Amino acid sequence: MAGTIAVLLGIEDETELARVTAGAEAIARTLPGPARLGLAAGAGTLDALSRLTTGRPLEGLDAGRRDALCALLASRAATARVVEAVKIPLLLAAGTALLPGPPEPEGPVRPDAALDCTPSGEWPACATADAVVIGSGAGGAMAARTLARRGMSVVVLEEGRRFTVAEFRARPPLDRFLDLYRDGGAAVALGRPPVLLPEGRAVGGTTVVNSGTCYRTPGRVLRRWASLGVPVEDFGADLDEVEATLRVARQPAGPLGRNGLLALAGAERLGWRAAPLRRNAPGCRGSAQCAVGCPHNAKYGVHLNALPQACEAGARIVTRARAERILVERGTATGVRARRPDGTSFEILTPRVVVAAGATQTPLLLRRSGLGGHPELGRGMAVHPATNMAGRFAEPVDSWSGVMQSVGIEELHGDGILIEATAAPPGMTSFPLPGIGRHLRGELDGARRLGVLGAMIADAPSGRVHGSGHRALLRYDLAPRDAGRLRRAMVAMGRVLFAAGAEEVLTGLAGTPVVRDEDGLAEAVAAAPRAGLHLAGFHPTGTAKLGADAGAAPADPAGRLRGVRGVHLADASVLPTCPEVNPQLTVMATALRIARGIR
Repeated sequence: MAGTIAVLLGIEDETELARVTAGAEAIARTLPGPARLGLAAGAGTLDALSRLTTGRPLEGLDAGRRDALCALLASRAATARVVEAVKIPLLLAAGTALLPGPPEPEGPVRPDAALDCTPSGEWPACATADAVVIGSGAGGAMAARTLARRGMSVVVLEEGRRFTVAEFRARPPLDRFLDLYRDGGAAVALGRPPVLLPEGRAVGGTTVVNSGTCYRTPGRVLRRWASLGVPVEDFGADLDEVEATLRVARQPAGPLGRNGLLALAGAERLGWRAAPLRRNAPGCRGSAQCAVGCPHNAKYGVHLNALPQACEAGARIVTRARAERILVERGTATGVRARRPDGTSFEILTPRVVVAAGATQTPLLLRRSGLGGHPELGRGMAVHPATNMAGRFAEPVDSWSGVMQSVGIEELHGDGILIEATAAPPGMTSFPLPGIGRHLRGELDGARRLGVLGAMIADAPSGRVHGSGHRALLRYDLAPRDAGRLRRAMVAMGRVLFAAGAEEVLTGLAGTPVVRDEDGLAEAVAAAPRAGLHLAGFHPTGTAKLGADAGAAPADPAGRLRGVRGVHLADASVLPTCPEVNPQLTVMATALRIARGIR
């Protein structure tokens, strides 16, 4: 690993190399088995090539031989692909080790909320409840609160654990990142191109690690759902309640950061609609650490509102509890069996089960429970394919200083393209810096001057969740029309960056990683193969849709799983189509409506 890092990242200082290597090895330990083997195989391939061409292993190369090997690796398409795959975790380790991080946080905006959390190791082998909610994220939290406030005894099962603001303040971003995400954030939907799909795993679910962006469900989306038999009347009132719960407001300009201000300036010069985003982050101080847990408790995820409100009404949360199966007798739910980290199991007997495990995990649980017979279960996954670009400016931007996702540019939103100024802490972004060796090290050293934009598109339901174990096998094939939207989005982002004063734009495209004007950008984007686009998805939805058509939707319009009594679905899996915006409000409002209908 050390030799691979020294060559690919151009690191010569031994102390620095040891620090980055330790981070890379920590990342490797969190990866699922296939990804870990792939990383080892990639590093082994590069070492074998070094021995064949130089007679020496990677760690035995001097500076001149490293440069020669890097030139060889970059010149061959096959080895260039291996290099790009290996670079991803190495950049994650190097970014946090080499770049200046945010300033030391001040005291938290608010204390941790009171939660009734019991580790699964302390939970009895058998218990009873009026309702069990599986998952404590956006949907599960609203369902638990709604049922508890109606006087039901509610138990929430959460696979992850509770994190505190003290941990977020004391631990470095990389350590938090590896703890807060399933498989260390390395979940990928296979396809051409593959799509990175990071999923949060904690009390509060992905609301602990999302950007805090809060869009209301567009009217055109609700009209589309109504045509599928989904009741959407008074949905605005439910969104109002969710916004009040999360204390959603327009992001003030003070902590916006230069990254957001550049986005506003570029959009203004183009005459495009743009504004600071509406967010659930009262008191945000602009630490850009939303993705790894806010060190100020300013981002107001459901672990700070809906879940403590549910606990206040009597709900209990069992942490580190992986739901194994829903127990069913004669077509009716009778309970849930869950597993502790030590492999032992426990049961909670209940006539009502609310599944809110997320769009990738809900289908797996239903299949493990013998409830996965509907032909559309696991199909039709939308992921909001997203890509990003960076502009290099004459003066420092320090994109990691300020609000992580700060400004929305909605000029093309009617065409299914939403652009947002978004920048993670050093090393946490999915944006691939170009080059290897000394070139890549120069890019890392110059990262202060990069301003970053991201764009996501409303996509066709092109994904599928396979499997019934505890690790989903995800497949996503980008539709040709969606590839065209992504190309439009890339050109639009480049135009904003150039209009804001960028000297050049880093495209993320292997064939043309840097362009210096709009014409060059358009040519590079048009020439890039679909498989060469770098994509991430942050909002998987639609794998257990609700709808009136029993043949097309596993859940009925009220969120009840078809074919069994007492099982309700209340997470992003039930959304009938891509919501076209960051879906937190939509998921919470949908769960609220579904929970109200549970008798």
